[in-house]
Amino acid sequence: MPSLIRLLITLIFLAGLVYAGMFALVTFVEPTPKEVSQRIPTRELLGGTETARPGGNLPQPNVTSEPAQGQ
Repeated sequence: MPSLIRLLITLIFLAGLVYAGMFALVTFVEPTPKEVSQRIPTRELLGGTETARPGGNLPQPNVTSEPAQGQ
């Protein structure tokens, strides 16, 4: 029985240390927000035919990279 009590006290002490560490992080560490941007290639946005996607035949978009004629 004394070994069980010693185990429980040790576990409670370790849980208290973890809680104290989390509290210290929340109190003393201030995160710095920053803007994140990620470039996406145009061919992925337009549904290029180079990469076949499994599980579906999606319609190709009616988009060209050339200017319209007559404007």
